[in-house]
Amino acid sequence: MHLLLPLRIIRRYSSIPTATVSATVPVSSAKAEESAAALGALASLLTSTMASASASASASVSPSPSPSHSSFSQSHSQSKAEASWTATMAQAQNVVDRSGPSTTDSIINPQQLLGSDLALLTENIRKLLGADHPVLKSVASYYFMGTGGKHIRPMLVLLVAQASALTTASSSRQVLSDSLIDKPVSPQCTIKFDPSTTASSSSASSILPTQRRLAEITEMIHTASLLHDDVIDASLTRRSKPSVNAEYGNKMAILAGDFLLSRASIALARLRNIEVVELLSTVISNLVEGEFMQLRNSAKAKDPSAGLNKTNAHDSLDTPAPESLVPTRRSYPLFSSNVATARFEYYLTKTYMKTASLIANSCRASAVLGGCNEVVAEAVYHYGKSLGLAFQVVDDMLDFTVTADEMGKPVNADIKLGIATAPVLYAAEEFPELDQAIERNFKHEGDDALALKLVHASQGISRTRALAAAYCAEAVDAISILPDSDAKRVLIQLTEAVLTRKT
Repeated sequence: MHLLLPLRIIRRYSSIPTATVSATVPVSSAKAEESAAALGALASLLTSTMASASASASASVSPSPSPSHSSFSQSHSQSKAEASWTATMAQAQNVVDRSGPSTTDSIINPQQLLGSDLALLTENIRKLLGADHPVLKSVASYYFMGTGGKHIRPMLVLLVAQASALTTASSSRQVLSDSLIDKPVSPQCTIKFDPSTTASSSSASSILPTQRRLAEITEMIHTASLLHDDVIDASLTRRSKPSVNAEYGNKMAILAGDFLLSRASIALARLRNIEVVELLSTVISNLVEGEFMQLRNSAKAKDPSAGLNKTNAHDSLDTPAPESLVPTRRSYPLFSSNVATARFEYYLTKTYMKTASLIANSCRASAVLGGCNEVVAEAVYHYGKSLGLAFQVVDDMLDFTVTADEMGKPVNADIKLGIATAPVLYAAEEFPELDQAIERNFKHEGDDALALKLVHASQGISRTRALAAAYCAEAVDAISILPDSDAKRVLIQLTEAVLTRKT
């Protein structure tokens, strides 16, 4: 079974399971209908193309699992399938391009559009992290020194604030008057470490003080997750320099991550918005659950006491499907015909928990703080979810296509950690000999080399790229209900940047 385009729009044209990432934003514009028709036609083409490619690959693969099998030969049928796939990929990119700004529109620089709201982000965060212990302050601020990091998440919070402001009546955009919230954080003011300090409002700005603070909270939560992830993964580099755990040790890295979360939690509580507190608290919970899912990888046993690698014919895969703000549960029996489906949905759910949840819920929280209605809040949530999934899927693809110097962190790390991502899962559909290596988490000698070889011999990378393009198209579709603005155009541009990024 091929799992390629988990899109709400495509569900009408394909039997591909899509519950994990389905969007529910109502769109009625002519542009959206045109996009839906194009995506529907594209889905049919993708399905038929991949069926043809799979048939060609299957015809050339013998029952022997040897990686030196003649399935690596370039037959005429494989070349034809590859040519068809290349054409299909071009159409997928065209769908995203047609949904975005026209070729006559100039590229908008988000840094210039957001101005000081984004430029002062790291400075404000550093001032929020004041601590009596100098080492703790130094470790917690390690990734906030200089201009490191892409700041994608806070940028999205601020862009959503601007783009959604046009949908809200000024009377509903209330600035909290509580003195703990309204304290200014401009460079001319002295800021204590108290996370209650917030940028003052300006009649010339469409971004509220609480939304600026939300952007800072989002980046603090993200950075805390990096600190903890690097300890778990024993990663020695991050952003082209030694990781915190490499520089200060695991204990200090864990404490620094906890400190960031505690500071973020205080700042979050002082926004005085129950829904926003719930949204960001859910994010922190999702980050932890997603990390556990990654540690378990294939989730062999429902009972943790049974051990991480124990399996039997009666086990079932309990897979959270993030169809809404709070993921539901779906159960898939293992050792059955739908094990590939269960494995891929497990991967997508883990991706939502670890990456997309923060982006999606932060986008929604930004709209909530701006006084937007439920339709707009849901629209930007689904934009963030789809963009977040695309971002991580591309990241998983880059693990096989760029160097460590380009990435600023080790490559091929997932396979070394026993983690099967989209390129490997797609490759396993063409080369079933990968299944056993995946099930044993690439622990046997030669498993990692086999996986790398088969990923590049298969269409795993190109199919992963198409999956990311599909998510980006879904993201663009989600915000089609927003009025035109520079901020909306940048949100669309970011979907294109995700597809073309190399780091």
